[in-house]
Amino acid sequence: MTSRNISRFWEWGRKIICVGRNYADHAKELKNAVPTEPVLFLKPPSAYLKEGSPILVPRYSSNLHHEVELGVVIGKGGASIPESEAMEHIAGYALCLDMTARDVQDECKSKGLPWTMAKAFNTSCPVSEFIPKERIPDPGNVTLWLKVNDQLRQSGCTSQMIFSVPYLISYISDFITLEEGDLILTGTPKGVSAVQEHDELQAGIQDVVTISFRVDRQQL
Repeated sequence: MTSRNISRFWEWGRKIICVGRNYADHAKELKNAVPTEPVLFLKPPSAYLKEGSPILVPRYSSNLHHEVELGVVIGKGGASIPESEAMEHIAGYALCLDMTARDVQDECKSKGLPWTMAKAFNTSCPVSEFIPKERIPDPGNVTLWLKVNDQLRQSGCTSQMIFSVPYLISYISDFITLEEGDLILTGTPKGVSAVQEHDELQAGIQDVVTISFRVDRQQL
């Protein structure tokens, strides 16, 4: 550990590594094949958003979706980390939203293009405060939920993940060196759907944390 404050990882962490399709029911609801190995993509640190500021629908999208996820905050970097040692590299967790311009993603997929414009825009990664590791003793058994305007849209348990947190840390570190302050988004359960300007989003990890965000549209 360095002198940097891990509890404010969003201020200085260098990368956000996201796992797609890590819940079978979510893969199926988007008519995607259930993966046999992790599907990865990246968000830049400029995607981070804290409570008090709005989620902005990009100018180029008319179908922004919510995806609630458990985020893993790396406390000790490394490469080729054995799965048996992966938990030692975790500093803590965060509740995260992977905001996705679904119309743009669908277009990119149809053309065989990267998802960057759909996933990496400003405000696409709302996060909670840092959750110390001790508060989530088993990241493989955590209940996540999300409401839009007080209506429950997503509810699932990380026990439903195809690839576990230790496996993901080991897999990712084989070809992307993990660094202190990095965030891994571990995938979303089923129930993703569109949000509109002025919607109110509330999400939580049962008995641990809740977050709230308002949706606005990026101004011209």
